[in-house]
Amino acid sequence: MPGPILLTGATGFIGRRLHAPLASAGLGVRCLTRRPEEARRAWPDREWVGGDVGEPAGLPRALEGCSAAFYLVHGMAGARPGWADEELRWAEDFAEAAGAAGVRRVVYLGGVAPAGPPSEHLRSRLETGEALRAGPVPCLELRAGMIVGAGSASWTIVRDLAARLPAMVLPSWLAHRSEPVAVDDVVAALVAGLRLELPGSTWWDLPGPEPLSGKEILLRAAAVMGRRPLLLDIPLVTPRLSSHWIRLVTRADFGLARELVEGLKSDLVASRPGYWAAAGLPPPMALEEAARRALADEAGALTPGGRLAESLARLLTPRA
Repeated sequence: MPGPILLTGATGFIGRRLHAPLASAGLGVRCLTRRPEEARRAWPDREWVGGDVGEPAGLPRALEGCSAAFYLVHGMAGARPGWADEELRWAEDFAEAAGAAGVRRVVYLGGVAPAGPPSEHLRSRLETGEALRAGPVPCLELRAGMIVGAGSASWTIVRDLAARLPAMVLPSWLAHRSEPVAVDDVVAALVAGLRLELPGSTWWDLPGPEPLSGKEILLRAAAVMGRRPLLLDIPLVTPRLSSHWIRLVTRADFGLARELVEGLKSDLVASRPGYWAAAGLPPPMALEEAARRALADEAGALTPGGRLAESLARLLTPRA
């Protein structure tokens, strides 16, 4: 594609991983951030432009000359009242600005539609995708569930529970299934989204290789660490109540963890799979391999208190 690619969310969990494969493919990448000076110090070899999707006046300059754009922005981290309404407005403004700038394609990473009523987090993800796809620029929306990788909030919750608790109670909502997918596979899917034939806006799910219950995910993650925690089924524990004890154990932000847990009230299973084959990609990697990569990436990142807690738990947890 001629012209640079605008990368929003360039310093985030996905965005900071996406730059290297785009550059390796010979594409120019323009990274959008609210703090360009700070970003240049961290990644001096990347092109940075100051701007905020929440401030539409700055979008024309950021999008000028771009042939495509990645929309990797999510407002939930701020935990402000009305954040979902703000996020919808951001998407609408971005779609309009992209059309005015002559952008040919938008690629958006959203969330899987649940089998039951969505949480505010999942509803916002889906509404953002709808707004982008309704805009003047063809939009490819890719929907992922739990992404396994260092820095992912949902993976951090699973990893810390498996590493720090010799035994844990299992509320009934952990019986619901999802399809965790490796961050490396998600990045490959996003890059492939630039070359996929796209006559108009559409969406695909990005499922991992198999549907797993929350209990199975915890047990498999623990097994990768060589552990086999004792799991006790307590069906009366609600997702909101669970978020409070999760807060005590994991490093994940409480507001973010609460929203993620609220989204686990029903199955999160792909309703439109097939993207891996359609995009010419290999099947996604197994959970165990994704977990090993994530653990290796975050080695050495724990605080002394975290290392101590996990060392004690290791002594008390049966070996897998």
